[in-house]
Amino acid sequence: MSPSPTEPTERTAPTDPGARKLLLVVDAPSLLHRNHHARAHTRIKDRAGRPVWALHGMLRQILESIDQFAPDAVIFGLDDRTGSERRDFYPDYKAGRAEKDAELVEQLERAGALLDALGLATLTPPGLEADDVNASGATWAERHDWNCVIITSDRDAFAHISDHTQVLRLINGGINGSPLLNPTRLHAMYGVPAANYLEYAALRGDASDNLPGVTGIGEKAAAALLLTAGSMDAVWADVDHDDGRSLVAALDALAAETGGRRTGAGVVRRLAAPGARERYDFNVRMMSGRDDLDLGLTPDVPGTPGLLPLDIDRVSRVVGFLGVEATTSLAVRVLTGDPASRSAAR
Repeated sequence: MSPSPTEPTERTAPTDPGARKLLLVVDAPSLLHRNHHARAHTRIKDRAGRPVWALHGMLRQILESIDQFAPDAVIFGLDDRTGSERRDFYPDYKAGRAEKDAELVEQLERAGALLDALGLATLTPPGLEADDVNASGATWAERHDWNCVIITSDRDAFAHISDHTQVLRLINGGINGSPLLNPTRLHAMYGVPAANYLEYAALRGDASDNLPGVTGIGEKAAAALLLTAGSMDAVWADVDHDDGRSLVAALDALAAETGGRRTGAGVVRRLAAPGARERYDFNVRMMSGRDDLDLGLTPDVPGTPGLLPLDIDRVSRVVGFLGVEATTSLAVRVLTGDPASRSAAR
């Protein structure tokens, strides 16, 4: 991801667990990548002699998150490593990224089996990515009147922030040192409402996914456009039907109010340039997560995958195979106790 504004690390308190149940959605590949690079020096191996430092690091962070947020259900999104609808549509998608280390690839391929063995829910949508599970998890939570926390290091998830969904964006410092972002904090960081974040991102582009933005429209111009027009539909309508006159006036008025340089005419000229609208629409298509996936969660059926608590013997056996006693003890305590919402109902 390209550099972003400074993210606050002061934590907001999770929503009262007695008000709504909580779904934790975990971007497993994101966590595995971060932990592989952060913990490779440990060379931790399981009892079969296989590398597990990325798996162990991911599991520790998830246990810490469950301990903090006390969710009622947890689902892990995984990438389909055999095919990609986005790459089929755009062969240069994510081009330029460094090739993955073989030891990371091995742990990515084993992650689903480890989580399934624990009794946690995983979803590997065919041709899709964990990003799509994030989007569907946020939609599921709102539909069922649950709260949702998405755990990821990827800014794409910011598009799902709402009154129901927050994003714990992992940065250096781990779970406790990472920002928990809600609509207010996101607006403070980028100057756009959460509902407009996808439009903002499509204008700006995403270098890590090899998605150029609209030429000449950076983060400040994108935020100013959405602040003055309210939506990109309104922006394009003014460009198409009034040559952007209202936009120029509004952008220049904002510049005068804030003491900035008048850039309205230049911004509108860039939006009206050949290919600008096509680039924006292309980015929206590529960045939009599928929000209609069947997560397989059945909250009314105790003991089904994804629902907490988990079976203590199963947790002891599976986590114990990683060979880190402290993590096994933490897993037993965190994964086999009642969620906070259930305790509060007593």
